[in-house]
Amino acid sequence: MVTITATYQGDLCCNAIHGPSGANISTDAPTDNEGLGRFFSPTDLVATALGTCILTTMAIVARRKGFDLQGATVSVDKHMLDQPRRIGRLPVTLRIPGAYTDDQKKILERTAHTCPVHKSLHLDLDAPITIEWLG
Repeated sequence: MVTITATYQGDLCCNAIHGPSGANISTDAPTDNEGLGRFFSPTDLVATALGTCILTTMAIVARRKGFDLQGATVSVDKHMLDQPRRIGRLPVTLRIPGAYTDDQKKILERTAHTCPVHKSLHLDLDAPITIEWLG
């Protein structure tokens, strides 16, 4: 179990602390919802969590299989909906440099679609994953 604590700082900003490490992150409401957009918004963190979880999980599997994902990148486009306000779409694009076998690609593609964050998203949330093999 990991505990995250957060304190409201005022002006629509919060500061969250990661219990085990003491690392902290600030959030702000986005500019389209009364904030100043000075930091990641809470929904930005969901998109960030999705992208970094996919990369991290793929890197763990690659390392176990004896190859490396060094230089791989991910981008996640967050699309908001209104009524109720929520994340409606999180399309993910991975760019993987280097040469991989067909078997390695299949393993990595399956891993991307089964990362813990992707598997935790509501089924109504559209979060397609595209992988661009650059090798």
